[in-house]
Formats: sequence, C-alpha cells, structure tokens
Amino acid sequence: MALDWSCGALAEGLQCYKSEEFFLAHEHWEGVWLACAEPDKTFLQALIQITAAFHHLQRKNFTGSASLLRAALRRLDAFPAAYGGIEVEDLCASVRVWLLALDREDPSLRPPIPQIR
Repeated sequence: MALDWSCGALAEGLQCYKSEEFFLAHEHWEGVWLACAEPDKTFLQALIQITAAFHHLQRKNFTGSASLLRAALRRLDAFPAAYGGIEVEDLCASVRVWLLALDREDPSLRPPIPQIR
C-alpha cells in the first residue's frame, strides 16, 4: 500500500496537523496505521508519535512531549531522507531542534512546529 497524502485519512490528518489540531490528526492517521504493513506501519507510528507529542505540548506536558519526540526519532532514523512522500531528513532536523528547546525549558525559544511535507 502506497502512502497517499492527497486524499482520505492521511490528507485529512495532514490538514489537521497543519492547523495544529494534533489530537484529530492522530485520530485520522491511527486508522491507516492499524491497516498498514511494515515498513509503512513503523513510519506512520513515528508521525503519530510526533503528532501526539505536540498534543502533549499543548497541554503543557513537556516531559511526555520530549519522550514521544525521542521515540519518533528512533523510528525515523531507519528511513531514508525521503520516504512515503515525506521529507524525513527535514522533519527529523526540526524535531531535534524542538528537543533542544524543550531541554532549555524556555518558552520564548520554541521553534515553529515541524513541517510534514
């Protein structure tokens, strides 16, 4: 199954993610994730973890957010620079910047939300 981000649940989840409706993005992607085979399953799990991390961040759960971002990076490290229509290398770089910001615990230094493109 090819990951198609132009329609259906993946597209709907991506729109929610871009609108910072992270819980809804997670909900859209979870159904696709459950039906996937490897390696797409692990890839989508990492994206879902990133989404859940930012949902936790919205609720001021910084520790949970950092933990989920680290778990997502561990999964994404096995993927090439681009996979399933997503710029994985850029996404990972943005997540690492976020982890540094969370480690500093300074809200004024928070970077933009990582783009999934």
